[in-house]
Amino acid sequence: DKDSFLGSPTPNMFSSQNACSTHTSFLLTGIPGLESMHIWLSIPFGSMYLVAVVGNVTILAVVKVERSLHQPMYLFLCMLAVIDLVLSTSTMPKLLGIFWFDAGDIGLDACLAQMFLIHCFATVESGIFLAMAFDRYVAICDPLRHTTVLNHGMVGRMGLAALLRGVLYISPLPLMIRLRLPHYRARIIAHSYCEHMAVVTLACGDTKVNNFYGMGIGFLVLTLDSLAIAASYVMIFRAVLGLATPEARLKTLGTCGSHICAILVFYIPIAVSSLTHRFGHQVPPHIHILLANFYMLIPPILNPVVYAVRTKQIRERLLRFLKAGVQFR
Repeated sequence: DKDSFLGSPTPNMFSSQNACSTHTSFLLTGIPGLESMHIWLSIPFGSMYLVAVVGNVTILAVVKVERSLHQPMYLFLCMLAVIDLVLSTSTMPKLLGIFWFDAGDIGLDACLAQMFLIHCFATVESGIFLAMAFDRYVAICDPLRHTTVLNHGMVGRMGLAALLRGVLYISPLPLMIRLRLPHYRARIIAHSYCEHMAVVTLACGDTKVNNFYGMGIGFLVLTLDSLAIAASYVMIFRAVLGLATPEARLKTLGTCGSHICAILVFYIPIAVSSLTHRFGHQVPPHIHILLANFYMLIPPILNPVVYAVRTKQIRERLLRFLKAGVQFR
């Protein structure tokens, strides 16, 4: 869903007052309705954040030292790891600060910076998945040209293009809020991070431009990227069906398995969040906020697991690391 990708308002997401005033900071409430459980909630969220950081740093280290993994698919995986570290780190430390120290205050500029990082790098991640789909398409449909088409320079340029697209698409969001919406009804954001619509719904004045732009970018990114990825896999499956033996078909499809799993891990939480926003009007606000936070953690946790389980070279290198650690002790 387009607007949930860029944040869509949940029921009771903001406190409204009649008076409008200029605020230099906001107050994030964490998980509204579950304030008494914040300390207990910090245990699973803190543990998941730790797992996400360790998993993605491990992937980066393994690909760096294992020369056999210096291939396009694993270079794109490193880009995903960096993106996942940025996404989780842009939200989780602040959330844990709210849980542990009731540190909900956030300056306006810091709030807009957090908003930019969240939406920009979610856009970049979608672009990297599209680049990975192109890599799988070339590897299977035109294998003889794979190493020449997707050399290291091309992989770097595709990653840079995904980053620039994210910056170009998302930069107007915080800028329009900063320049067009200086006054707010309240400073309390009933959320754990600065979501685009959570801030916009607090603003006084005409927010139609902000709303339409956010929805338009969501449509461009999610719809077009997912359609392009689907089209590449239609052509991949057609090529696979043309192979002579079932064994060859399974082996070829196996090279796509990790990428398909990672795509599902990225898009399914978005779909679930979209459905609860659209049709879950009876769903309590804290469920919406919990889902939004899980969306920031599920891909960073599962992407390293998926690739570690499904990639022989990563598994073997990890086992060597573990054996070396045991021997060192």
